[in-house]
Amino acid sequence: MDKEARTWLITGADKGLGAAAARAALAQGDNVVVTVLAKDGDHGLAAEFPDRMRSLHLDARDIHRTADVVARALSFFDRIDVLVNNAGYGVAAPAEETPADTYRTLFEVGFFSLVEMTRAVLPIMRRQRAGHIINLSSIAGFSAYPGFAFYSAVKFAVEGYSEALSKEVAPFGVKVTIVEPGAFRTDFRGPSLVSAINPASDYADLNRALAGVSQASGRQPNDPEKFGAVLCKIVAQEKPPLRLPLGEDAVEARRGTLAAVGDELQAWLDLSRSTTFAN
Repeated sequence: MDKEARTWLITGADKGLGAAAARAALAQGDNVVVTVLAKDGDHGLAAEFPDRMRSLHLDARDIHRTADVVARALSFFDRIDVLVNNAGYGVAAPAEETPADTYRTLFEVGFFSLVEMTRAVLPIMRRQRAGHIINLSSIAGFSAYPGFAFYSAVKFAVEGYSEALSKEVAPFGVKVTIVEPGAFRTDFRGPSLVSAINPASDYADLNRALAGVSQASGRQPNDPEKFGAVLCKIVAQEKPPLRLPLGEDAVEARRGTLAAVGDELQAWLDLSRSTTFAN
């Protein structure tokens, strides 16, 4: 399989990490179908790779069109080997001050659309007895941060779903990897970050800190062009990782969280064990 062209389906590939993944897959000779928000479904890469690239419009919230998009993707190249669930955005605001329509829409795009796309692709991969699903989580899907409660909640949901899914589909030769990017130099801290900031509230200090997040855009430590190369390496592995943090910032956050969890477990071990039946 490593020497044959794979077919990738990548959601939310208008720009950023999704576009980087598409470029890397095309560069190694693979076929790529992407979904974009542009109404005409156009993507700049399509003109460069007319024989191996297709682009389809999909608003991630429109889950009723997901099956049709997958069917069209299948019709282009006869199989789907890699699904990259990348579509999403961020919300920065104190949990108490985040309105319901804001966090519900975040879940629709970041979690429920991912689930529906996966459900639509899995019958194809099961028939093939092969496939690889790559779900985009975040550094915030393993280590939660103040001001990003709902973004973390979405990514924690992605992680739990993906971990259970990996065990369900393994007998069919389908692999699952959760990618946890740190801060990449995309527009995530710019247009792709929604905020509900109220500097006059009791959360004034937190709101001021959140207001500064977008100002760091363009100075993130990780290179999006290297992201695509990592995905290409993952899908070539016989035994890929279930979870893969990307970037030194993500690695250090993972280590810090694991250490804190271990310390807390040890500190409260007697109380944790106190509910066991006495024999």
